[in-house]
Formats: sequence, structure tokens, C-alpha cells
Amino acid sequence: MVKISVTDIQKLRETSGAGMMDCKKALEEAGGDFEGAQDWLRKKGIAKAAKREDREAKEGVVIAVANADQTRGVVVALNCETDFVARNDNFIGITAKIADIALNNFPDSLEALLDLPFEGGVNIREKVGEQNGIIGEKIELGRYERIEGAQVLTYNHSNNKRSVLVALSMTGQDEAGRNVAMQIAAMSPVSVGKDDVDQKMIEKEIEIGKELARNEGKPEDMLEKIALGRLNKFFQDSTLLSQKYVRGAGETVDQYLRGLNKDLTVTAFKHVAL
Repeated sequence: MVKISVTDIQKLRETSGAGMMDCKKALEEAGGDFEGAQDWLRKKGIAKAAKREDREAKEGVVIAVANADQTRGVVVALNCETDFVARNDNFIGITAKIADIALNNFPDSLEALLDLPFEGGVNIREKVGEQNGIIGEKIELGRYERIEGAQVLTYNHSNNKRSVLVALSMTGQDEAGRNVAMQIAAMSPVSVGKDDVDQKMIEKEIEIGKELARNEGKPEDMLEKIALGRLNKFFQDSTLLSQKYVRGAGETVDQYLRGLNKDLTVTAFKHVAL
């Protein structure tokens, strides 16, 4: 193996904008040839990608998939800079392939997903980097979520900008699952129920409630009580089971599900939107 010097690595780093380890790998792959290493970085999409880090990838494709027996589901978001790229069939196909790999392997983190093999001898991380070079935009795998349950249903919005996974407590509830998934997509709840709301979010809502009451001229000794009242309203509007069911006649999501079966409820959900 050709010996690669730190000076060579630093020189390649300065000309390419890539990281030290990527430059070392490129020089090794090129047998120490500087131009060959530059070409390797360009083909992998690494050289110019580093210079795009300050750009924002707010567009992209979101896809949710579940396995055949509906016990597991994943959702992934592959981000890019423009809607033009997001609507490209190849870009959508790569996102779908990543979703399938995620579903089949069910990794426990985004980092673990990036390290999984894609195809053609590269892993997902390398494939995404390759797209940076081919497309000329900042491309990144922005989100990966997974859930398990008795029955897992998916919802993918037609424009590929929003997807939902929802897990139910019992099987055979396809229609109910799809309806609740669409509820989540439309109303963006923060959790399944009030007991699942992050404590920091609760504290923030109480502080906001106090400040609003204070600005309304309410007495200081009443602020806590008023804020807690507003917190209850927040729970009703922002937690899934307490929300008004959008396709119902005034009933909550919980009432809708219990009306179908007294033991039917939502055990988890994931909502990813650009």
C-alpha cells in the first residue's frame, strides 16, 4: 500500500473542501495519485458537498412503509434544496429504496441506517454523498423513525412531503388506522396522550399561560390557576386521543376508536413532514 503523508492529505483537503478522513481514503484508493484522488472525491460527491454545508435542504421526499404483517413500520426523509429535484423519479426511487432497507433491517438510529449497504458496493451514506456530486445540490438523509405495534398503518401524502406511521393496540383495524393517520397528518398532535407530552413542553406552556394572563391584568395569585386551565386546553387541542376527530360529529379520536372496540387505542405514532 502506498504511504500517504499528512502533507498530501492536507493539500487535498484544501483543494477539495472534504474532510481529512475522506481525503486519506481518496488518496489510498487512487494509489497516492493527487488528481485521481480528486476524481474519487468528486465521484463520491464529497468534494463539493462540504462547501454546501451552509446551504439549506428544505425540500425532499418523505416515505413511510410497513411490513407485510403490519407489525413494524419506518419513515425516512431524503432532503434536497429544490422541489425540482424532489419531483425527480430517480430521487423518489432512491428514497423508496432507503425506506425498504430500513424496514428490512430495522436499525435503531439514523447513523446505523446510514451505515447499511445500499447496492453497487456502497452503503447508504456513500450513496447520499454520491447524489451530492451528481445532482449538484445539498442532499442529506434528514429523518428516520420507526415503530412497532399490534398493527402498524401508514399514510403518505400525495406530494411526498408528509408521512405518518400509527400503531394500534389490536389487529384488523385497517380503516381506523388510516383514518387516525390522516388525522395526525392534518392536525399535527405532539403526542398520543397528555401523559406522553414532554415535560419541557408542559413547563413552556405554563410559562406562556402565566405571561398571557399577566398581560391581561390578572392578579399574580391567579396566574398559576389560569395557566393550568390553558394547559388543559392545550392538551385537548394538541394530544391525539383528546383532539376532536376531524371526520366525526364532535367526538374525540379516543371516543371514535372506543366506539369501534372498547379496547382499541393508539399506542404510538410518528409524523414526519418537510
